[in-house]
This record gives sequence, structure tokens and C-alpha cells, in this order.
Amino acid sequence: MPYFTTSEGIELYYTDNGAGQPIVFSHGWPLSSDAWQVELKVFADAGYRTIAHDRRGHGRSQKTDTGNDIDTYARDLAELIEHLDLRDLVIWGHSTGGGEAVRYAAQYANGRVSKVVTAGAIPPVMLKSDKNPSGSPIEVFDDIRAGVLKDASQFWIDLAEGPFYGANRPGSSVSEGAKRDFWRQGALVNLAAAYDCVKAFSETEQFDDLKALDVPIYIAHGSDDQIVPIAGAAEQSIKLVKYGTLKVYEGAPHGIYGDYQDELIKDVLAFIKG
Repeated sequence: MPYFTTSEGIELYYTDNGAGQPIVFSHGWPLSSDAWQVELKVFADAGYRTIAHDRRGHGRSQKTDTGNDIDTYARDLAELIEHLDLRDLVIWGHSTGGGEAVRYAAQYANGRVSKVVTAGAIPPVMLKSDKNPSGSPIEVFDDIRAGVLKDASQFWIDLAEGPFYGANRPGSSVSEGAKRDFWRQGALVNLAAAYDCVKAFSETEQFDDLKALDVPIYIAHGSDDQIVPIAGAAEQSIKLVKYGTLKVYEGAPHGIYGDYQDELIKDVLAFIKG
């Protein structure tokens, strides 16, 4: 399995598939690069080079309890991309990975990025504040931290059985396998990384990152996203970027799954080609 060691000495796992223009995928919390299995194959089969890494503390990467913040995540990603010498790349981030992707493209890309894609992403900031009154109150994130600390394994089960894929909605068709795979990936995360990342994904302000983007960005968001509500996220982000396209996927949840995944893949492929 390919590993890369950052300048801080942190070992990051990554997967590298296909050939062609590179697409780099950044996963959500508390998952790993395995969350992108379908996209890694579909886009590689379509003629692209597809790369995804396990963020520090997550998946098969080093179980560090330091550097669990958006800026360090973006710097780790920058070092990996420079190590692989990727250029003219598309960076696609989901949820926390959307914050990582936006921070990387805005501050660390050095001309390597041609387009950005986010889905259910955390920018500009999830926490409710004067800057983002549509955000969520701090108590929401305090409850997440408490759940992770008390019984992380059960917390991952509850997320998968509940709001992540919209399994708590009438008529949900999310499979048992998808829910178990969410738990499997969550079970690999270091507890310290999982706990500290809550602050990273909820309190990191990225207003300036969004304003600084000088490449096209495709902002995808489910209208029924219960994890990163659209009003405080995508609907604010589109107002801040220069070259943005917002598509709201009606009824879609936070997790990229099912009909939402199929439609999103087609749309992103068209965006990249365009």
C-alpha cells in the first residue's frame, strides 16, 4: 500500500488509480479514502487519474493526536500533491474534506488546481455566529463531542442509521451494507482525531478562502442534508466565490449515496469536461 511521509513525519496512506488529468478526493469525517471507492473507479474508467488519501488520524494513516485542524489537513494534502507532482488537477471534497479542499485551493495550490468541487461541504463556517446566523449553535457540536467520547462505535452506528444517509426519513432505501461500511470506516479513526476534528469542521471560518478562489467551483448540496444544513453552508458559499455554480439536489442527504451519487457523478463529469 502506498504511503507518504509529511515534513512533520506523519505517514499518510493514499490510493492512486488510472491515468490522465488528476482528480484528488478529500473525504468527510470520520471516514477514509474508502468513501470514494465508486468515484475512484468511475472517473479512472472515464480517463482520469484518481487519487484519495486517508487524512491524518483517519483510516490507515498515522493515528496522530496532533494537527487535527483544517489548515494542517490542507498542508498535508499540499505536500502529497507536490510529492506526486500533480498539475491541472481537480480537487473534490466532501463535508470536512470540502473545507480541506477549499483551504488547499485558496492558500496552498500554487497554480496546480484547475477546478474545485464540493459536496455537502462545511464552508464558510458551520457554527452559528454574527457572520453566519444560519449556522448551528455550539450545543450541536458539544453533543457530537460528548457522543464520540462516551461511545464512538455506537455514535458511528447512530449516524449511519440516522441523519448521515437520511436513513431516518420515511421511504429511505439506504442499504444495510452502506451503513455497516460507514461504521467500519469510522471504527478506524483515532479517537483524539475524531474528537478534535469536531472543532475543525465546525469553527473554522473560510469566508476569505472562498473569496480567494480564482478557479471555477461546483458546489453541490442536498436539500435534506441534516449534517451540514444547506442554509448555513452552500447557500452562503455561492455568494462569496467568483466563478461558482450551485446545484441543490432535491431531497438528497449528506452522504453521497444512491440516486444522489449517480446524478452527482454525471454532473461533476460534465463540469470537469466543460
